[in-house]
Amino acid sequence: MSAAGTCVAFLAVIGLAACATFEPLSQPPAPASVATATSKSSAEELIAYLARIRGMGEGALAAEAARQKREASDLARVKAALALSLTAQSEEGDILALVEAPARKENIDADVLAVASFVQALATERRRLKESAAATAVRLRDERRAHEAQKQRAETLQQKLDALTELEKSLSDRQVPSR
Repeated sequence: MSAAGTCVAFLAVIGLAACATFEPLSQPPAPASVATATSKSSAEELIAYLARIRGMGEGALAAEAARQKREASDLARVKAALALSLTAQSEEGDILALVEAPARKENIDADVLAVASFVQALATERRRLKESAAATAVRLRDERRAHEAQKQRAETLQQKLDALTELEKSLSDRQVPSR
């Protein structure tokens, strides 16, 4: 084969290869729903995350919350707040600090906003219940002290009454001397 024939054959192969790599314009673009169907929505991701951490112990939940806190996204902050909300020892202030910013944002995924608002309400209610329980414990302690004081006073009064009864009995047992 001559050099010109090789060059023509080479250009023909390149031309055919170029035509094969481009899709014709007549095909419609792939629907967007196919792309989103393969990726999870943030709601699905949060539900799956909650299902995964639900059975964890206190230590594992604290470690998971710390891991999520290292990420800067709103979704990670909400995940950290979810993990903390499942531990009995966590502080409500820590939970509220995590969800406060995402709950106030306007340009945030609606699912993340909904869960952030829910966790915020949950932490606020949890704080209110703890404060109410503490106030009730103080009230019960004060009532118990008052009851003990009343019981002590009743015992003291009973002793005095018994002493007076004995005195009256001893005086009536004495014979009155006649004059």
